[in-house]
Amino acid sequence: MGLSAAAPPWGAPGLLLTIALHLAIYLHPAQAWAPVHRDYCILGAGPAGLQMAYFLQRAGRDYMVFERAPVPGSFFTRYPRHRKLISINKRYTGKTNAEFNLRHDWNSLLSHDPRLLFRHYSDAYYPDASDMVRYLSDFAERLGLHVLYNTTIAHVTVNKDRGAWNGHYFILTDHRGQAYQCSVLLVATGLSVPNRVDFPGSEYVDGYESVSVDPKDFEGQNVLILGRGNSAFETAENIFSVTNFIHMLSRSRVRLSWATHYVGDLRAINNGLLDTYQLKSLDGLLESDLTDLAIVKDHKGKFHITLKLFVEEFFNQSSDAIPLPQDNNDNFAMRVAYDRVIRCLGWKFDFSIFSKSLRLSSGSELSEKYPLVRASYESKGSRGLFILGTASHSVDYRKSAGGFIHGFRYTVRAVHRLLEQRHHGAAWPSTEHPITHLASAIIRRINEASGLYQMFSVLADVVLLKENATTFEYLEEFPMQMLAQLETITGRRARHGLFVINMEYGRNYSGPDKDVFFSDRSVGHMEDAWLSNFLHPVIYYYRHLPTEQEVRFRPAGWPLPRPSALHHVVEDFLTDWTAPVGHILPLRRFLENCLDTDLRSFYAESCFLFALTHQKLPPFCQQGYLRTQGLVGTESLRQHGVESGLLWDSATMGQHQGASNQQPGDHGPGGRSLAPGPPVSPFNSNKEEL
Repeated sequence: MGLSAAAPPWGAPGLLLTIALHLAIYLHPAQAWAPVHRDYCILGAGPAGLQMAYFLQRAGRDYMVFERAPVPGSFFTRYPRHRKLISINKRYTGKTNAEFNLRHDWNSLLSHDPRLLFRHYSDAYYPDASDMVRYLSDFAERLGLHVLYNTTIAHVTVNKDRGAWNGHYFILTDHRGQAYQCSVLLVATGLSVPNRVDFPGSEYVDGYESVSVDPKDFEGQNVLILGRGNSAFETAENIFSVTNFIHMLSRSRVRLSWATHYVGDLRAINNGLLDTYQLKSLDGLLESDLTDLAIVKDHKGKFHITLKLFVEEFFNQSSDAIPLPQDNNDNFAMRVAYDRVIRCLGWKFDFSIFSKSLRLSSGSELSEKYPLVRASYESKGSRGLFILGTASHSVDYRKSAGGFIHGFRYTVRAVHRLLEQRHHGAAWPSTEHPITHLASAIIRRINEASGLYQMFSVLADVVLLKENATTFEYLEEFPMQMLAQLETITGRRARHGLFVINMEYGRNYSGPDKDVFFSDRSVGHMEDAWLSNFLHPVIYYYRHLPTEQEVRFRPAGWPLPRPSALHHVVEDFLTDWTAPVGHILPLRRFLENCLDTDLRSFYAESCFLFALTHQKLPPFCQQGYLRTQGLVGTESLRQHGVESGLLWDSATMGQHQGASNQQPGDHGPGGRSLAPGPPVSPFNSNKEEL
């Protein structure tokens, strides 16, 4: 990546920042006007920022992480407020495979150091947030990551420059006025701005970010919580044993993670209030659009819920004169007065430090929560600007795990692989194998791979077939919706067909209104595999690489365009897809039908027979038998050949014909056959390789 000097033309960052920059320039002119250049700049030393720093460091790249706090993972020093994480720390799985175990470790980052697994930092299934802070600190320190702490980036803009690879540099200015020039900007700042709803009386509301976490402060009180996510229920869980009652108000129904299969929806660890609501123990849930409501404070300091239009109509009246809904409807659900109203509406991205020229937001509802990014996690408005971690979750919002550590550790790795190809000519990592290994390669990945398992329907493995389908390349964890750009992103060629290996839930099995416990929910027969409900492997076969238009206008609900052929591996209760008949045999036959070849393994003498009777040999024989040129002279092989009818019993013939009739090369010492043929191998079998 080329380095070139450029003037630092800041945008208009606001009056206070302008004054600060002016003072910094006046006091330290050389420092302020000489931007420090880095090829890669990472904003934020949270999990995503540190994960990207690790990959860049391992690749030997020029980078710097900017962190406003004195420690990494500063978000976890305060949140969640009640300190219990909802990311599981499953320390025992019965397996020793490290990749498999990451499927059930939702907190560890990826590294080469086995000491940096979260299981060494907490014994709890749901760990304390302070353990995450300690873990991230060790991750940064032990790996020697380049983090500039106590550095607040106050403004980010672009400087057009023909010398830059994409026509511009990113200019970061910190709180001291120091400028940094970056070729690639990687934003990993997370979601840090609390969501608020502006309605009359919203000034009376306590925010999740500041409300007391001491249950004693809520003893004997009537509490209204605005929101219905994990932060709302976490707050309720902390105090519902000491309150008179808790009412929860939101515009939509509760979304249970076990029904939606989305880890960001309400988790069981926080949903105790659902019991007390449904078992009629005073607590309750209500649905209404918050923008239609208002809060009125009476002369006793109690809060009443009314309608916004009432407040607007009686704008100049005292609060006691404003009508309440119960005046006309004495059965109004929220006719009681509340002592506390708490806002728990989640978080959104902080756009304030970014120049509008970067075009990170379009103004839509989703783009107010998340920056606008492509499926490659690159900004739609600024080439070379990537969004990582929680803030990149718009790609798979309410679908997969991209907003959480156990998901974005893999999307960050995908972004790094993209950058390596784009800027350093390092093609996407792949392995090449003979076509006879295709089924076993797929079986291994669907049974072990954590990236596929966690980022289902988002990241997929890709098998690129070589000419004549004699070999294949295996690429891991590629962003599915970027499939049309695969050749550009990976530096690999896809000219002879490809398979895409993905994990999916059943099409009609996820949703807040779904009954996921119905009696015949499980599918056990391979002929019904396409009806599988639980997470299971799905393999797409394409004769040609799909076009951008085909990907964009794919069928509704499909992660990819309609393929040439499709195969579902039937769901498995143990998520162990190794059953010879139920899993492996149907997969192998699907692959054979797509490739029009035989992928079985054979004994050497079977290959010998095929060579005499067929014009085209199975790939196993082509790649094994034909390369060896002859039989190994062993008595066991000779006897097996005689019993199978492929060889004459030469010992018997010798007795009848005498030694004078022995042909050169037919027999060795002891009557062992040396006729041309294949060697015997312990992994050869004339039975189907299941």
